[in-house]
Amino acid sequence: MGYLPRWLRTSFKNQPMNPRVILIHPPLVKPSEPPAGIARLSSRLSLGGVEHQLIDANIEGLLYLMRRTVASPRDSGRWDVRAVKSLETNLKSLSRAATYQNKSFYSRAVSDINHVLSLAGKSCGVSLSLSDYINPGLSPVKSGDLFAAAETPEANPFYPYFWDCIRPAVEKSPEFIGFSLNFLSQALCTMAMIGMIKKINPRQKIILGGSLTTSWVRTTGRTDLFPGLVEKVIAGPGEEQLAALLGMENVKMHKSAVYAQLEKNPYLSPGFILPYSAAAGCWWRKCLFCPENAESSPYLPLPAEHVTEELKELAARSKPSLIHLLDSSISPALLAALADQPPGAPWYGFARVTEHLTDEYFCRALKESGCAMLKLGIESGDQEVLDRMNKGMNLKQAAEALRALQKAGIAVYCYFLFGTPPENEEKAMKTLDFVIRNAANISFMNLAVFNLPAASPEAQHLAAHDFYDGDLSLYKNFAHPAGWQRGSVRLFLENIFKKHPVVAPIVRRTPAFFTSNHAPFFSF
Repeated sequence: MGYLPRWLRTSFKNQPMNPRVILIHPPLVKPSEPPAGIARLSSRLSLGGVEHQLIDANIEGLLYLMRRTVASPRDSGRWDVRAVKSLETNLKSLSRAATYQNKSFYSRAVSDINHVLSLAGKSCGVSLSLSDYINPGLSPVKSGDLFAAAETPEANPFYPYFWDCIRPAVEKSPEFIGFSLNFLSQALCTMAMIGMIKKINPRQKIILGGSLTTSWVRTTGRTDLFPGLVEKVIAGPGEEQLAALLGMENVKMHKSAVYAQLEKNPYLSPGFILPYSAAAGCWWRKCLFCPENAESSPYLPLPAEHVTEELKELAARSKPSLIHLLDSSISPALLAALADQPPGAPWYGFARVTEHLTDEYFCRALKESGCAMLKLGIESGDQEVLDRMNKGMNLKQAAEALRALQKAGIAVYCYFLFGTPPENEEKAMKTLDFVIRNAANISFMNLAVFNLPAASPEAQHLAAHDFYDGDLSLYKNFAHPAGWQRGSVRLFLENIFKKHPVVAPIVRRTPAFFTSNHAPFFSF
């Protein structure tokens, strides 16, 4: 292989010589911030005095692949030439705050970077983007295809990076190599990496964890997901389970994440983004059709006073440009604590519409604490649909919250969900009406088509069938009670909803590929 960029060679100098554990965040997810999963595990290992190494193979692999593509001569079209020639300029531009003040400049830079990545995937017949990985010949929800990815790791477009950069880590002979698998877009690359490792050292012990792994275990009831490749599968929070494997049960954890090994990575954002999880699971836990509810994920929050103190410490040390609160929904208690005890840096995250957010004074306090943006799952503009989904909110309250947040200067990223069992096109039109009435108070928008969680009790009451052809699929398709099937929903969104002259500008404001991860920077 032999292509090792200077920035990557330099990063190796500060790595442990003989780590007992190596933890890897695999490609492919949005490369805008460090991975919180392995950072939390790092904290636990540090408390136990365990020498370990963290590898963000996502940002490293993406940059390696793009720069390798630029270094390779090719017959190209006009866009190819421009994107390749301007790669380094565009990468640097995403690290500057000024770029986010010019949406056209930002959009072109992101588009060109993504184009270089797509060129890199073409040679392997794979579709690559800054937010997704699609192999038309292999499915991430078929066990057989995942084993196939492991059997032929050299077919993966990231294989040169794996060989040059992951192989040296394997040769350190750690006791365990762990993978944090959180999204389907990471699954095939994860298995390719595991396959390469096993070819180098068949005796190497592999641990597999992360939110996607957890969902697979809870949905299938299996912990032997990949026999012969993975020695230990961890479902749920992995800190104490990893500690038990290493004989560290008696060491109490008090720090939630350590980013020291990851802060210097050149993430594609204007400054360091600090991800932070204050809770596992959702404090509401009542919404029908929610994957977390379907999988019976428990709600495990940290005390609000602990969170505010730790955020202050982390912000003072790492000086982040933005704090990303990863909670499924920030609890009202934590919102109040943040308003009272600002973390010392701008922050954003998901929240539920509650009475708190209709209070202008409270919203103003949130803004003063650094709140740059809140993501709100409003889902529908029809009250009957919301009630049948157990959303626990009313549309009058939602409109008041949008108004109060906008008045306080807090950007709002609204999520709407279409094609749920209680919805039809008539009710979806009410969602359009809601957006039109409140457009002045909606900064960004996500429009999604509903997927039925395979593990949900409601799936038993609908005429459901496999959504994907695969034994690891987490969702099912279903015969819509009102006959409003997915194809009709998509046509409605594309031809009616998105094209409305009031809605279209909101949709266009949403950052391409990075979506909510970059949206707060446009509100500064």
